[in-house]
Amino acid sequence: MQIHLNTYGTYLHVSDQLFEVRRKEEGQVVKQQFAAQKVKSFWVNKGVALSADAIQLAMQHNVDIVFLDGSGHPYSRVWHSKLGSTTLIRKEQLRASLGTEALHYTQQWLGNKLENQIDFIKRLASHRPQQDDYLQERLARIIILREKLISLNGDHISEVADTIRGLEGSAGRLYFEVLSAVLPKHYQFAGRSSRPAVDPFNAFLNYAYGILYSRVEKALILAGLDPHLGFLHRDGYNHKSMVYDFIESFRIFGEEPVFRLFSGKKVRQDHVDELANGVSLNKEGKILLIERFNKHFEEERIRYRGRNQTRSNIIQFEAHQFANELINPDQ
Repeated sequence: MQIHLNTYGTYLHVSDQLFEVRRKEEGQVVKQQFAAQKVKSFWVNKGVALSADAIQLAMQHNVDIVFLDGSGHPYSRVWHSKLGSTTLIRKEQLRASLGTEALHYTQQWLGNKLENQIDFIKRLASHRPQQDDYLQERLARIIILREKLISLNGDHISEVADTIRGLEGSAGRLYFEVLSAVLPKHYQFAGRSSRPAVDPFNAFLNYAYGILYSRVEKALILAGLDPHLGFLHRDGYNHKSMVYDFIESFRIFGEEPVFRLFSGKKVRQDHVDELANGVSLNKEGKILLIERFNKHFEEERIRYRGRNQTRSNIIQFEAHQFANELINPDQ
């Protein structure tokens, strides 16, 4: 169970060894209780308080507590201090970052990302014969960019990093042009924007990516990997480079539910608040997105390696697979 705490003035504490969420609605105090064994994580927004007892109970049951900013970007989390795995994985991750493996994995993850974009556009094209010429032309260009990306060679990723970023950026611009072009006129947008978003689509997508970043970070930690030790993304103070590398194969998990909300005309103008230089998702918008995202991510199952799996489980499996490959390269 994923619990999002969005309401200003909400208080999370412990009562009778249960998590208790207390908030006011129309002047009345409303309480909800949850067994610790059933909670996977708390997503905490601005204006929410929690007790030390709640943190202790969460750590005893491996419940993740993630703090989100107004754009949905995770800026902090509470997680127990145990490593939970062997340090050999992190040593091998560092070794791989300095060798040819870094380029191999980066091409694999970004190749998956562009393949997901291609598949999604193909599905959109199958229902939009009136836009087929336009969609096929964009598809062909993204396919060429993917072929160029996966055919790059080098002894170290730094030799081709700028080329990779250029190819990925070009594919991304084409992809989001397509998503905008097939939406109803009043939902269309002019490319990606963040901090702040300048349109509702980007406000929803930024928030979905923010949730996804945190899910990927948790998967990496559980697999014994260092979320800060990346391959393509540059090192920086407290920069979670591996999260930004590893997420590429899974960005579609955030993009598809957001697109479906807009193409299904579920989003209203009052789901966002106007800012001086953009828009921000408000409480009603977050509720709409989180319900759709959780259903897509935690409940719906897709075919993966011969079994039906949730997208949440797929990310965790891939993180463990990556860790195992690092310490057992010959298997």
